[in-house]
Amino acid sequence: MDLVKNHLMYAVREEVEILKEQIRELVEKNSQLERENTLLKTLASPEQLEKFQSRLSPEEPVPESPQAPEAPGGSAV
Repeated sequence: MDLVKNHLMYAVREEVEILKEQIRELVEKNSQLERENTLLKTLASPEQLEKFQSRLSPEEPVPESPQAPEAPGGSAV
């Protein structure tokens, strides 16, 4: 009985380690995509953002985007 219990505990620990690593990778990927998304929002013109948001389906909530300060001449910096 102890042999079965030890084997199962080992298998569970191994699976937990695999899942922890997958979580770390996904968190890293998510952070990278969030940074990229923020950069793209900053670089996009208001017209491009409006056009993109109009393409979203009505069921999807539109997240509030931080407004980038505008430089003289009307383009975002």
